[in-house]
Amino acid sequence: MSFQIILGSASMARRKILAEMGYEFTILTADIDEKSIRMDKPEELVMVLAEAKADAIISRLQSTSQPDEDAHATLLITADTVVVYEGIIREKPSSKEEAWNFIKGYSGGQAAVIGSVFVTNLKTGKRKGGCCRAEVYFHVIPEEIIDSLIEEGITLDVAGGLMLEHPLISPFVEAVVGTTDTVMGLPKEFTEKLIHEALQLP
Repeated sequence: MSFQIILGSASMARRKILAEMGYEFTILTADIDEKSIRMDKPEELVMVLAEAKADAIISRLQSTSQPDEDAHATLLITADTVVVYEGIIREKPSSKEEAWNFIKGYSGGQAAVIGSVFVTNLKTGKRKGGCCRAEVYFHVIPEEIIDSLIEEGITLDVAGGLMLEHPLISPFVEAVVGTTDTVMGLPKEFTEKLIHEALQLP
């Protein structure tokens, strides 16, 4: 069955994972104020945010294009990820100082990563989604390594300032319970399952 995919995310890691899964896709990002959406439970927060991103992109698409009844199905994939450290939900760091403190906290410790994925079939309106969780355990991370990471500025773009795949950080990852792609923001197996479910005819 032929279908198109829109990835509703600016995340480089998610782009990389989706490409590794063998899909071609276009990218559209949602312009929403994530900080205005609050939930107490991390699982609820990532679900609500991923749905809000989908809704924002869909309303943008509807305002710019006319539906083509004969068109192939188009699937919109949206996702959100947070880090939970000592019971506190962490999103993207708001400053280099905050990013530094985040990473320093992981040193010799652990953090949980909660991520959501939603797949919306724009032709049928069917939406499938859910949550995945992983835990990351760290060796002690030297402060000069943290300084170098912060200098690059890249950690400001990821939840909790956490980038396992970064060559500076990967040597200090002791263990991942769950999948690395969950930590990177798009669990492959789970996303594949949602794609198949969203394509099933109503």
